[in-house]
Amino acid sequence: MSVMREGTGMEKSLTLKFESLELAATLHYPAGEKREEGRAPAVIICHGFVGTRIGVDRLFVKTARALAEAGYYALRFDYGGCGESTGDYGSLGFSSMIGQTRTALDYVLDICDIDPQRVTLLGHSLGGAVALHTAVKDRRVRQLVLWSAAFHPFNDIVRIVGRHVYDEAMARGEADYLGYSLKPRFFESLAEHQPFQAAPHFTGDVLLLHGTSDDVIPTDYTFLMQKLLWMRSEGSCEKEILFQADHTYSARKAQEEAIRHTINWLNGLSARQEEWHHWSI
Repeated sequence: MSVMREGTGMEKSLTLKFESLELAATLHYPAGEKREEGRAPAVIICHGFVGTRIGVDRLFVKTARALAEAGYYALRFDYGGCGESTGDYGSLGFSSMIGQTRTALDYVLDICDIDPQRVTLLGHSLGGAVALHTAVKDRRVRQLVLWSAAFHPFNDIVRIVGRHVYDEAMARGEADYLGYSLKPRFFESLAEHQPFQAAPHFTGDVLLLHGTSDDVIPTDYTFLMQKLLWMRSEGSCEKEILFQADHTYSARKAQEEAIRHTINWLNGLSARQEEWHHWSI
């Protein structure tokens, strides 16, 4: 189903297939007046732990619509077992989320007028860690935007759910958290992925965003990650610390700042790429 929204581009609901999963997704088309000649850039939004493609306080809906207004394709989707997607989230694990993200990449890159040089993953919280590991595995990802990313996935999620939930899952084979049944394999898969170790292997450009009032994921992570990414021989890294923004950018000002910084950074990269293209010709 496609819906034309006044004042924005078109939005289309669709289903992505990954193994036995059906992943609910929404594609936002670039607004006509901002549409560039030639191929358009694209952003895929990766939500966090037990999240959805809508986001807390509709963060990802607002982000995708703003990106479309700025001339980008934007795809947001529910990971398996979340939102409207099929599957059991607590038994799928981190590797499955990487695979699901690559399926979203397949879909986006099959759109004929998308510029394959300007495909970005935007990951929030655990979705930031998934986006980073996906980009390391899949060279089709050229840019990363990481919002309040969980760079110690195992420690971060155990801290969020509580040690008692983890202990129960390991002892009984599953534990309930907000209606999600978390299995040992889920926690084991988190422990197998180390974003700080993986990050130097990504050679593209990165934008890091974090709020000073984030009480879920330490802001220190973003400072450490920037230092690590600066040591690479390829790829740039920029950081924005948003004063008084919480983990989900729940205040309107924080949402608007996160979206504005992201679009400005992406537009700046596109301008530099265009200059380099003309210079190299």
